[in-house]
Amino acid sequence: MLSPSANTASVAAQHSRAADVAVDHVYTSAIRGYSANMSATAAARLADDPRVLLVQPDGVVTTTAQTTPTGIDRVDAELSSTAAIDGTDTRVDVDVAVIDSGVDLDHPDINVYQPGAMNCSTGRSANDGNGHGTHVAGTIGALDDSAGVVGVAPGARIWPVRVLNNAGSGQWSDVICGIDFVAANADQIEVANMSLGGTGTDNTCGSNTDAMHEAICNAVDAGVTFVVAAGNESDDSANHLPAAYDEVITVSALADFNGLPGGGAAPTCRTDVDDTFAGFSNYGADVDLIAPGVCITSTWKGGGYDTISGTSMASPHVAGGAALYQATHPSASPAQVKSALQSAGTTDWNDVDDPDGTKEKLLNVAGF
Repeated sequence: MLSPSANTASVAAQHSRAADVAVDHVYTSAIRGYSANMSATAAARLADDPRVLLVQPDGVVTTTAQTTPTGIDRVDAELSSTAAIDGTDTRVDVDVAVIDSGVDLDHPDINVYQPGAMNCSTGRSANDGNGHGTHVAGTIGALDDSAGVVGVAPGARIWPVRVLNNAGSGQWSDVICGIDFVAANADQIEVANMSLGGTGTDNTCGSNTDAMHEAICNAVDAGVTFVVAAGNESDDSANHLPAAYDEVITVSALADFNGLPGGGAAPTCRTDVDDTFAGFSNYGADVDLIAPGVCITSTWKGGGYDTISGTSMASPHVAGGAALYQATHPSASPAQVKSALQSAGTTDWNDVDDPDGTKEKLLNVAGF
């Protein structure tokens, strides 16, 4: 990561020649800097350059899906006047970036914004080779066209930002590339969903100790609301990134098998107890909301549909909720969006299995 006054392209080129590093991504909007393959010796040399704020080792991220829509019913999206779910394909006028494995660019049930497609990973395009990103996109905004499924914010324009490969894996540098792209288009993108994660702990914006955090901080400052998955390790989300960051909306998963409060429904694709905290979900003080994440049916690659589970599936419910709110409150800041979602949430779920003892608000978009 370079100082704000540095000429990114020029410094990257100089370092490439002087230290024999192979430059990959170049970041210019969320942060200034670049990613590159280099030896430990070269990294130490570059760290001494006064224009360099941080040299950080890359890491691995994966999708937070496990196995999968009652979710739309459970968050009362059908009661939202903005969603206007009635089978007539009225589209919510909001742009949402899906930072993930890409999105099926030709899926008939998703309003993919083709000019907004970005590939920071393998392959030649932002087309989804895994399925995970397409599933996330459908939960956010599948069309209300009486076919397939419907999303929380039907017809929202989806920007496919591919940072994960066909196996659902990627590098932190790829994720930063995706965030950088979102920040560069913050005048158009209102919401970004990140259903992915890796190990790590929180730090402070401006400390220059974590390039991904700095990128998210700057993108949030530019007006983009980031919604992220808490993770599926049955662990404190404080041990996982980006879930631990304060500037995002972190979402845990609810097991719900019939779209109704009260419990008692028979399990379907998993053996969780209806209307309780999902057994795989991360928890803790960093969690801001809970949303349905078990046995969620949504769109899939190849124009299809699939049912899977994970906090990856919970997060896009909230991203869709954020999109609904932004549609009628276009000047709302990310902090105001988070506050509105939490204020509208309910406690009408059974937290008997919630490990942290704090009953997070369950997403409810009926009033949006």
